[in-house]
Amino acid sequence: MDEIASQPECWAKAIELAAAAGPALPVPGERVAVIGCGSSLNVARCYASLRETAGQGETDAWPASEIPAARRYDRIVYISRTGTTTEVLDALRRTPAGVRTTAIAADPGSPLVQEAGAVVLLDFSAERSVVSSRFITSALVLLRAHLGEDVRALPDAAATELARPLPPGLPEHREFTFLGRGWAAAVADEAALKLREAARIWAESYQALEYRHGPISVSDETTVVWALGPVPSSLLADARRTGATVLASDADPLVGLTGAQRLAADLAERQGIDPDHPRALSRSVILT
Repeated sequence: MDEIASQPECWAKAIELAAAAGPALPVPGERVAVIGCGSSLNVARCYASLRETAGQGETDAWPASEIPAARRYDRIVYISRTGTTTEVLDALRRTPAGVRTTAIAADPGSPLVQEAGAVVLLDFSAERSVVSSRFITSALVLLRAHLGEDVRALPDAAATELARPLPPGLPEHREFTFLGRGWAAAVADEAALKLREAARIWAESYQALEYRHGPISVSDETTVVWALGPVPSSLLADARRTGATVLASDADPLVGLTGAQRLAADLAERQGIDPDHPRALSRSVILT
């Protein structure tokens, strides 16, 4: 929980770092691929959507194991908290000649940091927990700031959210559906992943308007439907008609994500589960 609570301070440092990152990160007009695994892939998907929306160039997000061999890029950005994930390192080592490479990681001594052409080091966001919270959100704050978005209010907004009690009654539910639009769809995926990882809770996520196209059929009085970022009010009304508890606010999707992180830890602790060390997971997937 202390790593979740430390995010406002980490976000402020990420904003400062963005100003100094300069050419280590993609420049407007470059054709870019951003890759990662797990939570880092969710950051990649957020950034790809935001960068294209900002008009800065074609941007694809890929799982590290799935980069198309025939597609050509000016730069590939590799996101990995530990810098030791096997699939990410394999992808870096297969990068075609002439393609610029950038690593975003938290460990200065990791192979990814040592081998990439350029590095953005978020060592202040390094974590002891297997389940990532502050590295993921700090990386996304950094990337949003580098795109020119004014994110200076986010640390204070997160501090306010983290000091607020969770909505009453949430721990009594056992089904959670997260919704988001645009780049926030990947934030919704990250929120659901936190609940699955830390608390072994049934959680799913959708691009918001896809919720009506089938998934709404499983919602009922046992379900929480949680919108991260703006979604149509008519969609929220449809969710309420199923009997589900609906959560929505005007908060930035990343600020909303901190609430989902806290919920995951709370649900885990209520079940006697250590939220920092989930079953069958490790801090980095290293394959032989």
